[in-house]
Amino acid sequence: MNVRILVVDDEIDIRTMLERHFKYLGYEVYIAGNGEEALQIIDTVKIDVIITDIKMPVMDGIALLEEVNNEYPLIRCIVITGYVTMDNILSCMNAHARTCIYKPLEDLSKLEKAVEDSVEDLQHWLRKLEDLSGMKHTAKSETHEEVQEI
Repeated sequence: MNVRILVVDDEIDIRTMLERHFKYLGYEVYIAGNGEEALQIIDTVKIDVIITDIKMPVMDGIALLEEVNNEYPLIRCIVITGYVTMDNILSCMNAHARTCIYKPLEDLSKLEKAVEDSVEDLQHWLRKLEDLSGMKHTAKSETHEEVQEI
């Protein structure tokens, strides 16, 4: 599976660092400076994992997560933030973020693990959908054969 990550942060240094890091690890990486730019990318590219900041101009990370959950429920979302408050954590939970990692991002191992876990979770659900699709196909075939016998 060629995993596509979208990094959304208004700080260009963070975007660039994460883009380089995850490309080095073999991921296909896209970048956006705010939630609105992110949605434009998501509309044209099949994104698997979003890494987003919370506080950004135009559209913040929580609004982005809410929109993504409504329109693209298979995309896995990870929040990175320097604003650690109870409200932010609860907002992340309510917006179905996989996890919230605090800035500064001095050690990227937690973020790497969060991405790996997100990809595993996505693959799990994709297998479930394939299984369901296969069961429907089998049921249709069996029904078709039974009708042919009549």
